[in-house]
Amino acid sequence: MKHRPALCVPCAVACMALLHPAASAAQTDSPADTPPLPQALVDGFEGVFGVHPGQRRGGAKGLCAEGWFTGTAEGRALSVASAFSGERIPVLARFSLSGGNPKAPDKAKTPRNLALQMALPGGESWRLGNISAPVHSAATPEDMLAGFQARRPDPQTGKPDPARVKAHADAHPEARAQADWLASHGVPASFAAVNYWGVHAFRFVDSKGQSRYARWVFEPVGGQELLDDERLKALPDEFLADDLRKRVAGKPVEFDMRLQLAEPGDTLVNPTQAWPEGRRTVTAGRLAIDKVEAGSGGRCEPVVFDPMVLPKGIEASDDPVLRMRSAAYAVSASRRLAGK
Repeated sequence: MKHRPALCVPCAVACMALLHPAASAAQTDSPADTPPLPQALVDGFEGVFGVHPGQRRGGAKGLCAEGWFTGTAEGRALSVASAFSGERIPVLARFSLSGGNPKAPDKAKTPRNLALQMALPGGESWRLGNISAPVHSAATPEDMLAGFQARRPDPQTGKPDPARVKAHADAHPEARAQADWLASHGVPASFAAVNYWGVHAFRFVDSKGQSRYARWVFEPVGGQELLDDERLKALPDEFLADDLRKRVAGKPVEFDMRLQLAEPGDTLVNPTQAWPEGRRTVTAGRLAIDKVEAGSGGRCEPVVFDPMVLPKGIEASDDPVLRMRSAAYAVSASRRLAGK
């Protein structure tokens, strides 16, 4: 599968048909007074987190970093993707907190994000989106939109209506999987010391044309460091950026990329469901981060970390949340890069 263009900024809605044909169908099927689903999703983010001009709608609070990725023989056996060649592949990385609030406290019990862009030979690019939970919070884009609508603050109270939030949770019990995971695992002590899962399934194609579906996780080589409530209280509200800069100043921060291989019966289209822990895993490569920007901007600023931008040898599954990302990211980026 050839990688897709990252973004058509001047005309994001027209771009949707190129990036994601299903988005055009959603637009056609929508009532005249209803925005297309990708636009509605971005509106939903803004409804929950507010509008912060020039900021990303998701992962608004973050910092840019650089490093490299080195693939393994195990990775090469699964896919012809040049990322697994064994050569150092330049990587642009962005660590962030989930959500659209650029002033979110680092103590929040929400996912941490790791977005990556690998600059591959021949002009190819591989962009990966990862979160610090093994599952997504919604099974479909429509479910995600319903969640935003349920959490939209009441204009009079400035807070979501508890009854609406409960009604949505009761109607979408699968959404509890991510929330329960985050509640039971402590807040990460560092961007460098937590697992980051891809949550979606991708098809890895080898040199013989044979393929396996897999999900991945980036595991910190030094292990995870999770904070209990007592240790969390002792920290300031802002600690993640300085911590990462200090760690990288000493030595590169490293993560192993591990692929979990699907077996018959494992869902390829529902990111709220984890695969059994007993599935075979292989180490496909190692990510090293050796530079962190001094500020919040840097080289990541114009980049759209669209996980549908894929190299030859890796293909997207039919996961509807994954398939909607290109169109929604196009809408979000067009607003952000226009200063809105």
